[in-house]
Amino acid sequence: MVRVSIDNTKQCLVNVKLGKGIKIFNFVNAYGCSIDNGTKIGAFVEIQKGSMIGKNCKISSHSFICEGVHIADNVFIGHNVTFTNDKFPRATTDEGQMQTDNNWECIKTFVEEGASIGSGATILCGVRIGKKSIIGAGSVVVHNVADNSIVAGNPARFIRLI
Repeated sequence: MVRVSIDNTKQCLVNVKLGKGIKIFNFVNAYGCSIDNGTKIGAFVEIQKGSMIGKNCKISSHSFICEGVHIADNVFIGHNVTFTNDKFPRATTDEGQMQTDNNWECIKTFVEEGASIGSGATILCGVRIGKKSIIGAGSVVVHNVADNSIVAGNPARFIRLI
């Protein structure tokens, strides 16, 4: 039996693979994703299809985890962190038709074990955030971040090793 603690019934959990001992707060929208054991999801978080969240992660409120984001174990995501999955997003095709899944490529992003992402950071698609690295609050990550590194700024730049 899967044991999930849901703070309230104001949830939209559709086709979600849930591990054991998960805590999910109010107003979470998650669909077609997986959330592993012991993870805590704050209020007003959206987790889209094809996303994977590892064990013992903390996803703070108001964060957006889009399709194609893979978060390893023991990762901290601060408040209002935003991930992207398309380098050149458009609403319509060149012919003026609304785009569908067939009209764009989802570019994956990987957050490795033990990484921490500060509040308000934006993570552009196609990057790898290394093991135990730290992303400063408000940073915009446009390139890969090496293991055990601290980066900050817009665009995020290397500060030092941990």
